[in-house]
Amino acid sequence: MNLYRSARAVAGASGDDMIDWQSAADAAKAVTEPGSLDLEPGEREAFARDVREARDGIRTVSGVDFDVPDSIEIQNRHHWMDANIATFERVMGTLEEQVPAGAFPGVARTINTGTMTVLLAFLGRNVLGQYDPLLLANDPEETHALYFVRPNILGAAEKLDVDSDRFRRWIAFHEVTHAAEFGAAPWLSDHLEERMEEGIAKLSDGSLDRASFQDLDAAMTVVEGYAELLMDHAFDDEYADLRRKLDARRQGRGPLQKLFRRLLGLGLKERQYERGKHFFETIVENRDLETAALVWEGPENLPTQDELDAPTMWLQRVDR
Repeated sequence: MNLYRSARAVAGASGDDMIDWQSAADAAKAVTEPGSLDLEPGEREAFARDVREARDGIRTVSGVDFDVPDSIEIQNRHHWMDANIATFERVMGTLEEQVPAGAFPGVARTINTGTMTVLLAFLGRNVLGQYDPLLLANDPEETHALYFVRPNILGAAEKLDVDSDRFRRWIAFHEVTHAAEFGAAPWLSDHLEERMEEGIAKLSDGSLDRASFQDLDAAMTVVEGYAELLMDHAFDDEYADLRRKLDARRQGRGPLQKLFRRLLGLGLKERQYERGKHFFETIVENRDLETAALVWEGPENLPTQDELDAPTMWLQRVDR
């Protein structure tokens, strides 16, 4: 790791944008070991097999006809950063279009670039896999993508003391569930983009559009919760020990790491997992998996914030 090279990249941030994206990427890479991509014999084929079998198992369980992205990449940490710079830039670009330039753009650019560097470095060391729906993509021809960060998967498996092949398969199933959701709901990408853009537009006016952000939070809670539901029914191995160890790892984080995750909004994502999982478990207990899939029939079928905490209210509204 090279802290001096990272600091120099941030200090040299330039351009007309709020963030110098190339400097942020260079700085994040300077403080993050890329990790090995020296694949074992047959390992690439094992990743592809896990994805195919996850697709087939989830199709069977959910009844949803979907396919996995053509782009399935085995990455190191630096590759993941490169792949996600464009995503962050699209989202932040929407905000930048709405926000007037500050009085000291050079200073603000350096601070923003440093903040993005910390974010990229932290996520690059922790993300295991990712289904990228390419929200806010400018090119309609761009396709969704599926990433696996090999050094992070191997590192997490070692820390959790679980078989790395089994853990890799678990991650593949989890990410493919997201492909199933976007396949079941072709409207979902547009819905998420609209809520995000509405909320950002209000922020630029100095106000907070709580409704848009609450709708976005509800939709993401459904996305994470339904993925957990499908995992429970589709994963073709025992998984109780994996859940227990992952939960223990989350609880065992130090106070600084917990604070940092809250600042990045990652604590919110964990809450979405738990809240969404409880919502769908209640639906299945009262009805079945087919009823749970009604959430994907249209944005009007997404649960409200109140219904997420009282799933029977949602059942009364949509299961007629």
